[in-house]
Amino acid sequence: MLEVNEILVIAMLVSFIALIFTGFPVAWALAGISVAFSFVAIWGFEYLDWDTYFLTDMRIFGVMVQRIWGQMSNWILVALPMFIFMGLMLERSGVTEKLMANFIQLFGRYRGGLALGVVVIGILLAASTGIVGASVVLLAMLSMPIMLKQGYNKGFASGVVASAGTLGILIPPSIMLIIMADQMSVSVGNLFMGALIPGLMLGTFYIIFIIVAATLFVKLAPAPTDLPPVTLRLVLSTLWAVVPPVLLILAVLGSIFMGFATPTEASGVGAFGATLLAALNGRLSWAVLKEVGMKTTLTTAFIFGIFLGATMFAVVMRQLGGDEFISGLLQGLPFGPGGIVLTILFIAFLAGFFLDWLEISLIMLPLVTPVVAALGFDPIWFIVLFAVTLQTSFLTPPVGFSLFYLKGVAPKEVTIFDIYKGVIPFVLLQLLAVILVFSFPQLVLWLPGQMLVQ
Repeated sequence: MLEVNEILVIAMLVSFIALIFTGFPVAWALAGISVAFSFVAIWGFEYLDWDTYFLTDMRIFGVMVQRIWGQMSNWILVALPMFIFMGLMLERSGVTEKLMANFIQLFGRYRGGLALGVVVIGILLAASTGIVGASVVLLAMLSMPIMLKQGYNKGFASGVVASAGTLGILIPPSIMLIIMADQMSVSVGNLFMGALIPGLMLGTFYIIFIIVAATLFVKLAPAPTDLPPVTLRLVLSTLWAVVPPVLLILAVLGSIFMGFATPTEASGVGAFGATLLAALNGRLSWAVLKEVGMKTTLTTAFIFGIFLGATMFAVVMRQLGGDEFISGLLQGLPFGPGGIVLTILFIAFLAGFFLDWLEISLIMLPLVTPVVAALGFDPIWFIVLFAVTLQTSFLTPPVGFSLFYLKGVAPKEVTIFDIYKGVIPFVLLQLLAVILVFSFPQLVLWLPGQMLVQ
């Protein structure tokens, strides 16, 4: 028999999911439900003798304010707008356009070569921006018309662009990892290093799949016949185009790994480096600075709005005993520790079909990570494993954000069905990555153990 507080916990979760399906803004849904259930719990305690474990007066709202203040004063979150600025400025710098032009001439002559170029550029963008929306849109605008012109299958081309652009949510510096580190009070640097090998492994899976698929199924990605021969000048030009993003990656991730800078300080280095690249390419102007600054402000405000709502939601959930309720449910499952972790990942995978990664990270992750830690698993390993699982949420319909980004800028002949069909193999590759990270924790834990400063 469920107790009153357990019924309220379930009702809170159901209410949130129901409001999401109505299209109501997530931040307002979280905050509104939190306030509403606070009044319900207080009223029930005072007039119906409910034993809700809840603060019995308006002090709960003071707790909310204190918790929000603690979140907003966390220095880790300073890195968030800086990395967003870096990604948006790099998008305006012209670096990606040069890369794509050179990769088309160098690799486009081979079967599947354009798709390989998209994935390689996607990896470079992921390691120097961390913004999925910008990466998917940029890759789609630069590569989709060319791939379709050369006879690439529409679904195959769509899957390549959507999956390559989504690597930015896992390969550091990732906005998702910064938020997870803040929520779970773990080192951002350790989380960055822990996610690097799984992220690069996933990119390698994409490359292998493209080579095999293009070899076995010629019509998927035919080779053009109208490109000029490869010259030393073209090779050197391509290598030179790769240098700027690689230097930016080394400046950001290298400074963290070597212990020269904290992730927050490295974010400032990255923002300055991206601005410098835009200036060197003649793309920096007052209009560009204003546009990037406005988009950075709006994106940061959107994320922090959900932060505030999720913080209020978590306060009320914990006051109602939600932590103990969820922990009891998970530990009561008839599986061993590994089975409980797999159950959590399966729930996160299913949630990704309907919810954005941000809501899942802010609501589900804080509830389940203490349970996993109590089972003896390393929190860094589990958080990265959870992040790899959440990456599928960008590619799974109906709420896969990368799919919507791609459809918004793809040529008109590309239908949403083509996109859905094209991403299926890449979702399966992501699930393969989840299995490998689950089976071999050192894929995550080895690199953080080599850091000079933990």
